[in-house]
Amino acid sequence: MIANVLLIAIAILLALGFWLMGELRFLVPYKLALWRAYATPILIYAGILSANVFAAVFVLIRKFFLKDTGRKLSHLDKQLHVGQTEMPAPWLGEESD
Repeated sequence: MIANVLLIAIAILLALGFWLMGELRFLVPYKLALWRAYATPILIYAGILSANVFAAVFVLIRKFFLKDTGRKLSHLDKQLHVGQTEMPAPWLGEESD
């Protein structure tokens, strides 16, 4: 799940970066002066933005793709302990040997 979140976050950040490069084309002649003066704040902002995008994507994926997982797993666990499934649990088979 972390790999999927990282891939989506990188794709979002790349899309944002390409869009900004198109919008801020007028700053290209001042690139070196801006980098020398504001490199630290730019890098700090980029790091914080990356962490926030990663966290937002992580929350959204957990919210939409792992919905009711705990309830489904507890239901499956109860079925395995009661013995209502066709496939026995691995630990039940070892005890009978």
